[in-house]
Amino acid sequence: MTTSSRADHAPKPVPKPAPRPAPVPPTSPQENRVPDTAWFTHDRFGMFVHWGLYSLAARHEWVKNREKLTDEQYQVYFDHFDPDRYDPLQWARTAKAAGMRYVVLTTKHHDGFCLWDSRLTEYKVTRTPHGRDLVGPFVDACRAEGLKVGFYHSLIDWHHPSFPVDGTHPQRDDEEFKAAAADRDIRDYQRHLHGQVRELLTGYGRIDYLFFDFSYAGRAWWGGKGADDWDAPRLMAMVRELQPHILVNDRAGLPGDFVTPEQYQPSAPMTVDGRPVLWEACQTLNGSWGYDRDNLDHKSPDLLIRMLVDGVSKGGNLLLNVGPNGRGELDPRDTAALAEIGRWTGLHERSVRGCGPSPFTPPADCRYTQRGDRLYVHLFAWPLRHLHLPGLEGRVRYAQLLNDASEIVQVPPATGPAMNTQMGGQPPGTLTLQLPVRRPDTPVPVIELHLN
Repeated sequence: MTTSSRADHAPKPVPKPAPRPAPVPPTSPQENRVPDTAWFTHDRFGMFVHWGLYSLAARHEWVKNREKLTDEQYQVYFDHFDPDRYDPLQWARTAKAAGMRYVVLTTKHHDGFCLWDSRLTEYKVTRTPHGRDLVGPFVDACRAEGLKVGFYHSLIDWHHPSFPVDGTHPQRDDEEFKAAAADRDIRDYQRHLHGQVRELLTGYGRIDYLFFDFSYAGRAWWGGKGADDWDAPRLMAMVRELQPHILVNDRAGLPGDFVTPEQYQPSAPMTVDGRPVLWEACQTLNGSWGYDRDNLDHKSPDLLIRMLVDGVSKGGNLLLNVGPNGRGELDPRDTAALAEIGRWTGLHERSVRGCGPSPFTPPADCRYTQRGDRLYVHLFAWPLRHLHLPGLEGRVRYAQLLNDASEIVQVPPATGPAMNTQMGGQPPGTLTLQLPVRRPDTPVPVIELHLN
């Protein structure tokens, strides 16, 4: 790989850092290593942050793969990476205001570039013009705002000299390059991968969440790599040894603490081999994970709120992604969408936080979430005057709109054929609520039912 001279791009002076948390010591074999998932199923909503050299290209985080760029061609982004507007505390506050309770940062994406001062490579932020660790300030900012800390770490590495040329590699069609790389031994890369994960899990104190990428449990993904390629059993054992409490996803090719549907919403609660599992849908705001300047495919705040509600109604979380630009700032279009979501969660937070699926079946265009004796009816469409809830007659002692706590009147049960016809021919046991004609001015109105 061709690099620029140190004189041309000398790192900026590094200010004296704030005291870092003590490294995480290995745990004793007797310590309970079953992670506590209670916070995960309670919080329900997190922010994903994809950020790296590709943010300068500003045309998708897979730009190196899509355009089949060589290391030399991609080097220009390394030579000019200087996010002078990086403010992780602002990121954390934006996430918290949106109703998110954990944030997950890409410590290293597929291009191999590290956002921390790894001792195992020179391909890292401290060798760019920026010259300073980016992960430490991120961890500190999340903790300052009371948010859980998550790391994303790619299992593949297009820059490492021992990573084989596979179906994902940018130079997969370069026959000369492939011939020169034919003797690459992935076991050498495994040592690098495990060493970098160890650095991340011992250098920043307690880490709550770890998102590996790139192989789903039970099958290899694009490129044909799976658990054996990462020496996943040993990798996972090290992770559990260093941070027994941490939650890990299913993309090291082994079962994890939760599964990760990507860019789709499951149609029902998720199961593996017939058993229910924790899950989290990771979704983008516009189809790209990294900063994509000219992408106009932005999801509306209304749709994003429905995705959050739909997931919680099926027992899942939403990890919603932002892609900061090359200067380290969030895209104004992203912050505007998050602010709209925050206005909704500010009024309706208790209908998702700490909630999960309900045993009751909602009518069409509604989603139920439930927490104890509180059942929440999320209205994706506003009905004309009456809302019919099968199976709930006699089960509700009080009903109110959640946005303003105004009472919703329960219509007395039908007493004869004429009344039953008037109320829409509803089956026995149906609760009928009389709604105001005017829909509340909120993307997804919510009715809170206090159950008997």
